[in-house]
Amino acid sequence: MSGADPRELTPAQIVAELDRHIVGQAAAKRAVAIALRNRWRRQRVGVELRDEILPKNIILIGPTGVGKTEIARRLARLAGAPFVKVEASKFTEVGYVGRDVDSMVRDLVEVAVKLVKEEERARQAGRAREAAEERVLQALRKSGDTPRAQLRAGTLDDEEVEIEVSEKPAAPILPVGGPGMEDMAQQLQDMMSQSPFLQAMGGGARKRRRKVKVREAVRLLEEEEGARLVDMERVTREALERAQSSGIIFIDEIDKIAGRDGSSGPDVSRGGVQRDLLPVVEGSTVATKYGSVKTDHVLFIAAGAFHVAKVSDLIPELQGRFPIRVELEPLGRAELVRILREPRGSLLKQYQALLATEGVELTFADEAVEAIARIAAAANEQSENIGARRLHTVLEKVLEELSFDADRKAGQRIAVDAAWVEARLGSSLARDDLSRYIL
Repeated sequence: MSGADPRELTPAQIVAELDRHIVGQAAAKRAVAIALRNRWRRQRVGVELRDEILPKNIILIGPTGVGKTEIARRLARLAGAPFVKVEASKFTEVGYVGRDVDSMVRDLVEVAVKLVKEEERARQAGRAREAAEERVLQALRKSGDTPRAQLRAGTLDDEEVEIEVSEKPAAPILPVGGPGMEDMAQQLQDMMSQSPFLQAMGGGARKRRRKVKVREAVRLLEEEEGARLVDMERVTREALERAQSSGIIFIDEIDKIAGRDGSSGPDVSRGGVQRDLLPVVEGSTVATKYGSVKTDHVLFIAAGAFHVAKVSDLIPELQGRFPIRVELEPLGRAELVRILREPRGSLLKQYQALLATEGVELTFADEAVEAIARIAAAANEQSENIGARRLHTVLEKVLEELSFDADRKAGQRIAVDAAWVEARLGSSLARDDLSRYIL
């Protein structure tokens, strides 16, 4: 599957890819897999009907630490789609009151521009490298195939060379405040930095001569040549199209703004945020510094614990824009064991890789993994349930001493077993004192 185009993955293949990183939550994976596949299907529908097919937005319901954000993030990475995460509660802060919800779309476009620009630079990497090498050889007053071969072999890395590089000074910081003014301030700064008058006054990009090692010279000039080769007009067009046709916006903590009209106090603000979110989710045109973006085909994935509020507490119009609702299962001991063992980037593999840099070979016995999961599950039961995030705290305590002394244990093989875990956490379990493992 590694050679398959991510945009052409079937729902079963998408779920299989998500399974490599996320344990369980099959219903949520199926829902997002279908949503992603429907985008591929829409592109193959006739033009007369294509614009009528809107994405089926999703609400993920479940406690913290069960994988809601990770599912959305992995899905976007798998699809190569622009992705942003926002917290719905941020729009209830003083000065926002739901009036700047368009900022999530502007953030999405920024991510899309960065994504496309990186792809373009990667495509032009060969040309940029050759141009940088040519400039370095000119600065060294060398030419021909032999000096170029020496440069590529690293033979000339430690020689010093004087090069001319572009230097773009930071634009002045404008003291602009108030709701919705951040993007305006950024646009003003961009205009000022690109102003011919500012450049005539010495404020634009200017050249500066630097004496550096050849290795550093190649790197600096490669970056400069790469930026020069990028066609920003094409990047902007592609980024705007990708943002509005394949972008994903993840709205976390949507339960924090659940509240109906007719209430008083904080509910008034919550209702206002929902009403302002509605046109963005429904489909509207948002102006950004790169151009206008339509949100009709942006996929919105909302998430919340909904411990106190219910989905039905959202205004009916907003509920109707999230037709797919999936409840994620809380994580017990068995799921925590799988999370420690199965994902490609599991916590155990991360710690093994970190300590391997010190020359320490770290292994975990099965009973040790079971003990760590049992302790994490017990801590979640006795206090706030934070799901898999509890494993970070427990593992850090289990390996704290080893992490501190790892530089003195180079060349050793350390086996973590149940006795190791009990020695470091057993007394706390005996006293039911798990407070130290509560984040």
